[in-house]
Amino acid sequence: MEIVRYADRTDRAVRVGVRREGRVVPLAGVSDIASLLRLPLTEIRQRVEAAGAVAGEAGLDETAVLLLPPLDGRTEVWASGVTYERSKEARVEESTEKSVYEKVYDAERPELFFKSVAWRVVTHGEPIGIRADSGLDVPEPELGVVANTAGEIVGYVVCNDVSSRVIEGENPLYLPQAKVYAGSCALSAGIRLAWEVEDARALDIRLTVVRDGQPVWKGETSTARMRRTLPELVGYLFRGDSFPDGAFLATGTGIIPELSFTLAAGDRVDIEIAAVGVLSNPVVVGKEPLGWLVDALSDPFAREAAR
Repeated sequence: MEIVRYADRTDRAVRVGVRREGRVVPLAGVSDIASLLRLPLTEIRQRVEAAGAVAGEAGLDETAVLLLPPLDGRTEVWASGVTYERSKEARVEESTEKSVYEKVYDAERPELFFKSVAWRVVTHGEPIGIRADSGLDVPEPELGVVANTAGEIVGYVVCNDVSSRVIEGENPLYLPQAKVYAGSCALSAGIRLAWEVEDARALDIRLTVVRDGQPVWKGETSTARMRRTLPELVGYLFRGDSFPDGAFLATGTGIIPELSFTLAAGDRVDIEIAAVGVLSNPVVVGKEPLGWLVDALSDPFAREAAR
């Protein structure tokens, strides 16, 4: 089962529900993801399982709804850096300040940075963006952790932490510009329930970049190669701040192409994380093709034109 946020095609209302076997049923008494993430994990589980039990009989076919990014309100997306050895190697290779990445990989304190507010997030089928002033851009497939306001892990999503390698490589202080811009954060449409994932530390992650209908780059890894634990990363995120509507935390990537590869307009990025989900997005260049994100603030169906 998955927690989803969706717009009903009949009355155009935005709701929160549970998706099970291709059908969606609303979560009673839950108006948005933010209010759901204010609840204790035990109550979230009770509500989700109650809804899931009737999804096959009372649910809508998922084609009758428009699936939206699974976050809203004041919920934020954060990210972790250099949590895999491959990430450390790639950052050292690209950067003019190599030692900072070597040190943070071995340090007690992880690298954490802000990635996106809720309304800027794109989901499955919608375009991701690469900066027009970059020139060396890559997808970063990551397991995303969903935590409630108490810091309890509720579930998981597939995340693409799209990045400009050349901007961050020029100076680590440019990291916000390399990481935070229109189309740089994509999440799968459903939150896979934590209690249904047997072992989040042993999940296969696969990436394929398709160009002109053909795969041009592939990579794979496993969360077993992550240096840090998921509770450790979430604990550091909540150590210095409060998240009244919960938070999403991308946990770092272990798949990074060589420096000779860059994303291009028209590519498609496909990511799959075992037991969690899939995420597929076409690539556009610059902020203009993502102007519909502003329109979608008032009309969620503005997203359809981009899919």
